[in-house]
Amino acid sequence: MTATSHGNAEGIKGSDLLVQALENEGVKYIFAVPGEENLDLLESIRTSGIELILNRHEQAAGFMAATYGRLTGKVGVCLSTLGPGATNLMTAAAYATLGAMPMLMITGQKPIKSSKQGLFQIIDTVDLMRPLTKYTRQISNANTIPAKLREAVRLATEERPGAVHLELPEDIASEMALPDTHIFLPSDARRPTASIKSLESAREMIHAARYPLIMIGAGANRKRVSQALIHMVNATGIPFFTTQMGKGVVDERHPLYLGNAALSTGDFVHCAIDHADLVINVGHDVVEKPPFFMRPGGKKVIHINFSPADVDPVYFPQHEVVGDIANSVDWLAEHCGQSSNHDFTRFQEVKSSVERHLSERIDDERFPIIPQRIVNDVRRVMPEDGVIALDNGMYKIWFARNYKAYDNNTVLLDNALASMGAGLPSAMAAAMVYPELKVMAICGDGGFMMNSQELETAIRLKLNLVVLLINDNAYGMIRWKQAEDGFENFGLEYQNPDFVRYAESYGAVGHRVESAGQLRPALEKALTAGGVHLVEVPVDYSENSRVFNEELGQLTCDVRAGT
Repeated sequence: MTATSHGNAEGIKGSDLLVQALENEGVKYIFAVPGEENLDLLESIRTSGIELILNRHEQAAGFMAATYGRLTGKVGVCLSTLGPGATNLMTAAAYATLGAMPMLMITGQKPIKSSKQGLFQIIDTVDLMRPLTKYTRQISNANTIPAKLREAVRLATEERPGAVHLELPEDIASEMALPDTHIFLPSDARRPTASIKSLESAREMIHAARYPLIMIGAGANRKRVSQALIHMVNATGIPFFTTQMGKGVVDERHPLYLGNAALSTGDFVHCAIDHADLVINVGHDVVEKPPFFMRPGGKKVIHINFSPADVDPVYFPQHEVVGDIANSVDWLAEHCGQSSNHDFTRFQEVKSSVERHLSERIDDERFPIIPQRIVNDVRRVMPEDGVIALDNGMYKIWFARNYKAYDNNTVLLDNALASMGAGLPSAMAAAMVYPELKVMAICGDGGFMMNSQELETAIRLKLNLVVLLINDNAYGMIRWKQAEDGFENFGLEYQNPDFVRYAESYGAVGHRVESAGQLRPALEKALTAGGVHLVEVPVDYSENSRVFNEELGQLTCDVRAGT
């Protein structure tokens, strides 16, 4: 890494220096709700090549920045003022850190050298961010801006990615840095490669196994890893399944795809997991809801990831391959090959049962519409490279299980923090990164209303975006769990606005689905027309109990092809 001078013999203002350093890092956008403590920085952004995306809530700005980081691998940047602006970023900070998305938060602060406002709006933002970030610092001297920014970006983007935070006080933003202050070039450091000894041990375990199975997790959702895993699956012939955040790493139309572990236990795919004597776990992270539970004396697990396993009571792998995932998987693909010792008969029986199960009721005509029909209609209208961004609710489980993803990062969901309110901002970031693709936000009425004001932002940005709003007038997932646990129906229902008129009041186009047969044409029309569209569909969640409580409750894993 080398450093370059900013080229100004008289020095440079702190906010200008920060913006130049951000440009040097390749930053294109800053998602922001600015305050008066940010005004110097706002002026520096105005005269730069960075585009300011003005949001309507700091949480949405953070969700957009985090999703930008997830999709590009580069740091997404968001900006807020001090106090309440900074606290509104905290959910997005947790979202980025748990979800391994590179994000930089910049918050303002009152002058630190002298202030006449006492403690008005002042909280210790640096300490507040400490549990949620990989790095949090106050900038107390303009000369240190380039070094602190370089360190923040390095930590945000290196494995495991996450959120970082810098606080820029008002007087430091306006302070002149010394003429010899340098901006540091981005690092070109390569990720370390796993040792040959650990790779050879993994190969031996794979050869010795009778019923090996590959699990694909969130850490594998990278382009290079995706290509390597396709190579490994084809070279070894080993079947695979995914976690929720591992969807699409390998095309789920692949004949060796068994399904998604949307639940932790008791689903059809767990019949295959229970049968396996070895799970080759590529990119799993324990921040995700467990896709299966390990037990002492049970199946063996190989952990292949950028970093060592975080051991917990249900995840304690017997062997670890630590290093660049793509390199590790490519090595195994080249050196394992297919083994005559492997027997995948049972896995294919499970696959047949999964496929039959997932094809049930997909054309059901009931109204309100059942989840299976909603998922099927969305899959039929979305192109192969189309992106769906799911908020958090009951529908997320249905989409994880029933919606086949054809490419990596075409299903954006959060199974780490699992925050409501992220679906719309995440879809907006995807529409910005991929303006040539069809993008759909899929939200429940509860999650949508948490950041629905960002419809105005989407329209102002002239995005092409469809919002599928699944409406049950309740916090549906919690309501289902309430009933499942034997509690009375209480405290989870509410009234909603007229969503079509609500969307139209922002300038979007609203569509109300009034029969099962209207859903697919409404989605096709919205996707074709361009601009921002909201499609409201009432949902019948009675299938939650029938499928997840009754049908899966009776599942004994005595699945055979044709039965």
